[in-house]
Amino acid sequence: MTSPVHPAASSSTALLTDHYELTMLQASLADGTAHRRSVFELFARRLPDGRRYGVVAGVNRLLDALDRFRFDDDVIGFLADRGVVDRATCNWLADYRFSGDIAGYADGEIYFPGSPVLVVESTFAEAVLLETVFLSILNHDSAVASAASRMTWWAGGRPCIEMGSRRTHEEAAVASALAAYIGGFATTSNLEAARRFGIPSAGTAAHSFTLLHDTERDAFVSQVDALGKGTTLLVDTYDLTEAVRTAIEVTGPELGAVRLDSGDLPSLAGQVREQLDALGATRTRIIVTSDLDEFQIAALAPAAVDGYGVGTSLVTGSGYPTCGFVYKLVAREDADATMVPVAKKSPDKISIGGRKYALRRRNANGVAEVELIGVGELPVDDGDDRMLLRPLVEAGKIIGRTTPAESQAHHLKVRDELPRSASQLSRGEPAIPTDYIGDLDARNPYAPRSTM
Repeated sequence: MTSPVHPAASSSTALLTDHYELTMLQASLADGTAHRRSVFELFARRLPDGRRYGVVAGVNRLLDALDRFRFDDDVIGFLADRGVVDRATCNWLADYRFSGDIAGYADGEIYFPGSPVLVVESTFAEAVLLETVFLSILNHDSAVASAASRMTWWAGGRPCIEMGSRRTHEEAAVASALAAYIGGFATTSNLEAARRFGIPSAGTAAHSFTLLHDTERDAFVSQVDALGKGTTLLVDTYDLTEAVRTAIEVTGPELGAVRLDSGDLPSLAGQVREQLDALGATRTRIIVTSDLDEFQIAALAPAAVDGYGVGTSLVTGSGYPTCGFVYKLVAREDADATMVPVAKKSPDKISIGGRKYALRRRNANGVAEVELIGVGELPVDDGDDRMLLRPLVEAGKIIGRTTPAESQAHHLKVRDELPRSASQLSRGEPAIPTDYIGDLDARNPYAPRSTM
């Protein structure tokens, strides 16, 4: 695997934001509150309907975006020409460098309602500007990774191939490939993702390649000559039984795999398996595609299938293209330099004030039992637990990057901590509850053991 290739450092991410972030900045600079020490928290109030857990992804992309969050001459010129903010604010932005601290859940980590996925500590001015780009990255990538994890869990060790590039925006396709890999997918069809992040890529041929040739046999011979007998032949362009017979005549029993892209996949996979075995191709694998999601993958578990290719459902979060993450101010400095908790009281959009710390309580067998969140204090590890927040940025210096392979390995490890009920695809409560300890804001109606 090659080393990840990151976008050019000169490519500013500062305008990947909302207009009101800058107008809030201007007003707070003018009234003197911009430099108050503040704590922002990124979290989800609830999981998407039917989900028992979520998966964090996009942290490394977020750190890359932070590294390039600079208001260079072109950006300042745009803001000035449009009159987005005044000259004094433009002058402040020209020197912007995030100098605070960020802690967060790692790429691949599991999250639950209320989990403090990201904790940003800095001045209000420095931290508020990051809201939109942080939410944009984590909401998208975590939605894809959460869907990917459910799919790979039900795949039961059979490899999953990400192939959704043509179903989403071209840059979203690259991010989706990485998020799917973190969620356990083996490969991607997207070559830019392979180049940029160093993740494995794979692909062979589409129906158009078969249709290009005068006969299906000609297409198979051409592909095998070019790619070798270990390739995957697409066998359902015309007559399936005849195609499988022709494929083995061309390659012999050494054919790597056949792909099914339509029809009653469980039935057809069984039929093809019997035919391959009868032809002596007992080691030829069967790969299935065709608008799969986690529900269809679960239904295919008993079928004669060796791998899955997933596209549309994966890159759209399998019905939930966002995680509902929010970025809220939870503590700020008051007039006498004391940090005080702050929180919304709006119905259905309540938050809990105070800086959070998180620990996953596990039993003696290593099975997760509770997401324990300390408000203003660090939960105590009873000996079987795991701290969840990792330092990502210290005094403005990025220190928390991980590789895609490390992120995937971390995810598969922590997913194994969950109770088996977490794999269920039916509606239900999160796999474990969220408990709070510490000094909860008395104005907030939430109580310990709330799932927000």
